[in-house]
Amino acid sequence: MRFDTDDTDEQREFREEFREWLKDNLPDGWVQSIKNGDEELFKESRSKWDIFSWMKTVGLSGYAAPLWPREYGGISGTAWMQQIIREELSANRLPLAGINLLGVGLAGPTIIEHGNENQKTRYLSKILTGEEIWCQLFSEPGSGSDLASLSTKAVKDGDEWVINGQKVWTTIAQFAKFGMLLARTNPNVPKHEGLSYFILDMHSKGVEIRPLKQMTGSSEFNEVFFNDVRIPAENLVGSVGDGWRCARTTLMNERTALAGLSIDETTFLGGSAKKDPWQIFLDSVPNKEDPLIRQQLAQFFIETQVKEITSFRANAARKAGNSPGPEGGVNKVFNAEFNKRKTEFSMNANGLRSIAWKSGDRNFEDLATRFLRARANTIEGGTSEVLRNQMSERILGLPRDVEVDKDIPWAGIGKN
Repeated sequence: MRFDTDDTDEQREFREEFREWLKDNLPDGWVQSIKNGDEELFKESRSKWDIFSWMKTVGLSGYAAPLWPREYGGISGTAWMQQIIREELSANRLPLAGINLLGVGLAGPTIIEHGNENQKTRYLSKILTGEEIWCQLFSEPGSGSDLASLSTKAVKDGDEWVINGQKVWTTIAQFAKFGMLLARTNPNVPKHEGLSYFILDMHSKGVEIRPLKQMTGSSEFNEVFFNDVRIPAENLVGSVGDGWRCARTTLMNERTALAGLSIDETTFLGGSAKKDPWQIFLDSVPNKEDPLIRQQLAQFFIETQVKEITSFRANAARKAGNSPGPEGGVNKVFNAEFNKRKTEFSMNANGLRSIAWKSGDRNFEDLATRFLRARANTIEGGTSEVLRNQMSERILGLPRDVEVDKDIPWAGIGKN
């Protein structure tokens, strides 16, 4: 079931303008094939389309980053413009984010707010066109949920900063040209005050990237090690010790960039049929005439509708030009646990076939992959535990956890 709101006259005009732009910039027959459901024509049009050329085309148009100021390659738009663009991209089977989501959604806005003009001139245009891919170097083995406790060091040496330490869970680090690096420049002040924010060339001497093999077999995430890595002083974003403020800008924009997105292949690469998640789930469940299975399917359907209604509220807020409320965090936690329960149910319903199938049976390979991958949903984009804490404070009004190390210099805090 799909929930929609009516466009205002201004929104309708913007939507038509963007639709015309798509017709003019997509291969001949693309839009018409989708409108008519002509898969053969779509395949022909798709063969003339390339993700990297598309990123450059849309990046130069302003539509790739509608919330960015016009002088930096955006359209100085509002939240409802981003929502309409995403709706039209999805309807036309195009990537909603592109493979440089972290650059466009996180690095760019941080540089726009805190960077100097030289940094804006150097990096922003190539972020939009996808010429330079970015990653986010925040989390560490001992500093995930408590990010400000991180221990990667940055020491000033003349006109350079020398970096030593380790990051983990760094998405697409193995493909990135630059990284947003948060490092400790002063250990003798409270943890939030001693951080600085840098732009790191991922090909610098002393950077070692080790892809992490996930239980699904893929390697989206990486460990990154820094051994006397030198960063030019000009790559400092903001001022020394101002890293936490810059990092908060990155994290706030992460929520905006990921709001309403389903992180799948279509989101990043486009060009394929957007499969209905509910239909994929139904197709994975046998024995639908069994009363117990039908009862559980009905419960899952009810919860799916609740989830869609909550997403609709967030999207409606964006289209109205308002900042979404807590429904984003609520939906993220619910969806993570919901995916786990659905995939477990599919595995159990299929019995032994879910763990022992004929070689090459793609349906059961996909079922097993979805089951294993669902575990990551409770970690990525904010762990369920931390989000529950935020909801308890911001929605229920419960007191914050006691911060015993709040005013203690980082060097005096016990470490694991």
